[in-house]
Amino acid sequence: MQMRIDWKGKRTFEAESESGERFLFDAPTASGGSGNGPSPLEAFIASIAACSGMDVLMILEKKRQKVTSYRLEVETTRSQEGIYPRPFTTIHLNHIVAGTDLDPQAVDHAVKLSDEKYCSAVATLRANTEITTGFEIREPAEKSA
Repeated sequence: MQMRIDWKGKRTFEAESESGERFLFDAPTASGGSGNGPSPLEAFIASIAACSGMDVLMILEKKRQKVTSYRLEVETTRSQEGIYPRPFTTIHLNHIVAGTDLDPQAVDHAVKLSDEKYCSAVATLRANTEITTGFEIREPAEKSA
């Protein structure tokens, strides 16, 4: 997967996914942002929840469960303020599923399958993922008169 992330001024960045979808990240105004989108950490946590939620819904559909509403509530804790970096130390996803005649065992199984087998976002957090960085310095493009 490849993505492009372009700075749009202040603390705003626009991501363009491989599929061509675009979305914004920003910092809160108190941190120099304009409030144009979620912070990167907010989007990170939301992505984990959405990944798991999509898995759970697909599994429940295959089990012929009739879901009428579904939301995830996420609670996190991070390491001590003032010491950087401040990684998340816990992430708890609470799946709140409503529907007609839902089988609790089917929901439990779907949540566990997402958590243990299917959700790539969760698997990445649990893996020992190698992250590398690099950089280039370029001269500004000349503006034509």
